[in-house]
Amino acid sequence: MLFLFFALNEKHLHIISFDNPFPPNYGGVIDVFYKIKALHQLGIKIYLHCFYLERNQVSDELKAITEKVFLYPKNRNPLFLFSPIPMSVISRFDKKLIENITTIDAPILVEGLQSSMIMNRFDLKNHKVILRLHNIESNFYAGMSHNETSFLKKTLYRLEAFKYKNYQEIINQFQHVFGLSHYECEFLAIQTKNWSYLPVFHGNEINNQLSEFGDFALYHGDLRLADNKKAAAFCISLFKEIKNYKLIIASSNGKDFAMNFIGESQNIEFVELENHKHLESLLSKAHLNILMSFQKSGTKLKIINALHRSRFCLINENMVDDKQILKLCEVATTKEEFIVAVNRLKSKPYLDNEIRQKTLKEVYNDAENATKIAKIIWDS
Repeated sequence: MLFLFFALNEKHLHIISFDNPFPPNYGGVIDVFYKIKALHQLGIKIYLHCFYLERNQVSDELKAITEKVFLYPKNRNPLFLFSPIPMSVISRFDKKLIENITTIDAPILVEGLQSSMIMNRFDLKNHKVILRLHNIESNFYAGMSHNETSFLKKTLYRLEAFKYKNYQEIINQFQHVFGLSHYECEFLAIQTKNWSYLPVFHGNEINNQLSEFGDFALYHGDLRLADNKKAAAFCISLFKEIKNYKLIIASSNGKDFAMNFIGESQNIEFVELENHKHLESLLSKAHLNILMSFQKSGTKLKIINALHRSRFCLINENMVDDKQILKLCEVATTKEEFIVAVNRLKSKPYLDNEIRQKTLKEVYNDAENATKIAKIIWDS
């Protein structure tokens, strides 16, 4: 009887993800992976549905925190370009998804509007369906288009932004929507009454072993993205004028791009990231993290990682929209302000660990934020 009682009270949840979240080595999938991990630690049984382009293996790490993982290849049919539905949405659908969803009676958490195509192809009125909004996609793709140098990519991103302008109306069909940042939540307040702020999941703990001084300045990011390329080029231009301090540009890709800008500079180095542990090592050794963006999209995950695992964070305002987090960072806007800030911080001891730990535990607590999800899904 005791076994039956617990079986009846078990919580089961479908999660539809835009990508396979392991390894958690870029912004969106980091949030998905550590959210699954935190929900699993609450005892929730998770059935994970992933659309993939290259990540077609189910890792032991995912198997350990889910009941089952279903993989579906993305459909890159070029004819989808003529659909009014955004390419990033329509490419993420498979008939087997409907079969697998209906076989197991459980609420559904949709990770990003990219994963919401099932809403257009199947009647989910008998299911509780929740959305985790990862971006205001119309703004995101407009920003990608603005920063892109390739005419073809610029045009495709602009078309995707236009399609999302209309497609985003689907937001009000979800029973509840979790916004990733205050920026997204301001948008959600116009779209639906059923929304709440849920900060990013990140899996970090404060590094209490940091000395007062690190060894270099660090910029890290995915150099396949136009905004990150622009930011990396900006950082390189800074340190061509700050020749007595070392800058590391770290990425798992984009070496040729970075080296083209670095040129003959002796104080700037490109480091190819091997894995997440390699990045953690660089963060622990860095004295100063330079984090910037040329498009506004809430609070970016790389700041949360740097605040947990490194020392000073020098940013521009596009990186953060959470005032509590902004207080933990140094802020600059112009190139001249960045140069002044770097020259000041490079010789300043880092002594802020306790203040950081208190603030980050209050806002970016994975366990508490997983509990918020469970309350919305099962108690409301």
